Amino acid sequence: MQVNIPGHLFAQLPFYDVAESDDAVVVDLHHRSDLVNTRGAMQGGLIATLIDVAAGRLAFKFCDPRAGAGTADMSIHFLAPVTEGPARATATLVRAGKRLIVVDVDVHDVGRGRLAARATLSFAVMEARVAKESASGAA
Repeated sequence: MQVNIPGHLFAQLPFYDVAESDDAVVVDLHHRSDLVNTRGAMQGGLIATLIDVAAGRLAFKFCDPRAGAGTADMSIHFLAPVTEGPARATATLVRAGKRLIVVDVDVHDVGRGRLAARATLSFAVMEARVAKESASGAA
């Protein structure tokens, strides 16, 4: 699955696929001057977005692609600033059930070789939407 979708907000952010397997997804967010705070560290909200993107991509593998899954809960522990980058999110599956998918994500500042954040996310598995017949379609 492609991280940068043409025309989408994420296409403006430097997300890059690194690796993908059946039970893990690794995504980088490159460090740029327009993505940092006044201390030179990557904005925490962008780290949270990176975490959600990597975890969501993994969760999507374990649900009906016509239905998807939505983030139900996210707990993040920010441990160190990302000052060199890239920020690398490694999402690993904890559990995939019928109604809930749980994913752990570790974020490293690759340039510093340091763990920057650790998160756990829960995704609600959605039901596939059924196309509704138009009012003029059925007699």
